[in-house]
Amino acid sequence: MEHWIAVVDDEAICLTNARNMLGEEGMRVSCLRSGSDLLKFIARNSPDLILLDIMMPGMDGFETFNALRKLEDELGRPHVPVIFLTGDNDAAVEQQGLELGASDFIRKPFNKEIIVKRIGNTIANNKTIESLTEEAMVDKLTGFLNKAHGAERISKLCGRKTGALMILDLDNFKLVNDLFGHEMGDRVLVAFADIIRNNTRETDTISRIGGDEFMAFYEDLTDESAVTSITLRLNAQLQEEADALMGEGHGIPLGISVGVVMVPRHGRDYDKLFALADSALYRVKQNGKHGCFVHDPLADSDDLAGADPETRLDRIIKIVEERNDTGGALILGSDAFALIYRFILRFYKRYGGTAALVLFTVSCSVQEDNRELLEICAAFSDMLQKTLRMSDIMMQSGSYSFFVMLTERTKLEAEDAISRIMREWEKTEHAASAEAEYVYRYFEHS
Repeated sequence: MEHWIAVVDDEAICLTNARNMLGEEGMRVSCLRSGSDLLKFIARNSPDLILLDIMMPGMDGFETFNALRKLEDELGRPHVPVIFLTGDNDAAVEQQGLELGASDFIRKPFNKEIIVKRIGNTIANNKTIESLTEEAMVDKLTGFLNKAHGAERISKLCGRKTGALMILDLDNFKLVNDLFGHEMGDRVLVAFADIIRNNTRETDTISRIGGDEFMAFYEDLTDESAVTSITLRLNAQLQEEADALMGEGHGIPLGISVGVVMVPRHGRDYDKLFALADSALYRVKQNGKHGCFVHDPLADSDDLAGADPETRLDRIIKIVEERNDTGGALILGSDAFALIYRFILRFYKRYGGTAALVLFTVSCSVQEDNRELLEICAAFSDMLQKTLRMSDIMMQSGSYSFFVMLTERTKLEAEDAISRIMREWEKTEHAASAEAEYVYRYFEHS
């Protein structure tokens, strides 16, 4: 048996006997003379079982047991099983120990066969209980704590530790399920779980709180620049895994948004901290996604609260006004593009209008050189933006493709615009090694 046993007894002869008996069975034995010695020992070590004498001077076995459990809870450690040692035949004493939560009683002087058997049974039973408990606490897909137990543990950490409470949400994950199926969605979630696991320490706690939403407590993390670094690293690694799973042309703008609140800077109440982190996450979602925001009370306040309505209106217009002095199409991220695209369609259905939807794809003979291909795509995007009109909108829909909406054109005008784009590409230095293809659809509402 390769068990590690801590024996606590104020009598040296009892410690010697226990060490000899258990050592002969291949067990590792640590001998301690008092309850205070045990508490110091447990603060740094995790034995498989503790043999604890009841009758000790100063702190007796029952007092030591209570202090032990309190310390383990403070440290966030699982409870080490305890077998009480006693030379007393009083049934009331035995009952008191079992009511406290002891696993068993062994009477002194020791019988080797009995003590070895009971140690083995207790450790085996404890491991079974731990396994069943862990199974009930853990999300089966990701291996992280489930929502209920994650909230319970992180709530305790917020109450006594310093660190960062984070809510992490996968951006545009629904598209994975919609376009590639739920099996692929599960594979992406498993890959993301591995990415988080590789970017956390043993002292950090992670929980899955929803389908594509996670919560984390990073202990002793107080530097906001470190939060930014973690977010950038998670996003980059997720994109690599997504490309590996779904192919580089999958076109889904998968990423991670992170809302953060610092503990105890903004309090220790878990419910309030969670709400602040959730609010910070909302800010990220409303400002482009794929990033992080650390809760800041000043940022949440309205710095124009006392201004007159005209001043407030001027300020809002300056914030939302689009300046595109260089001409060309409006380049948007996928979420902003989708909003404007839907608005234009609704407007056309109500008041009439025409548009062409075009998908351009770039391919070349340097597929094995990803960096060069990305540079070629960047050149195509720049050419496309400059060739189109200011009333057109465009987005990069994948690593090597671009989706364009040509507004207010007849079908002939739309085809002329597409031909002009192709001619402009042929004039570039990249045309010799890179080919641009397109497909389009035209619609008209009257």
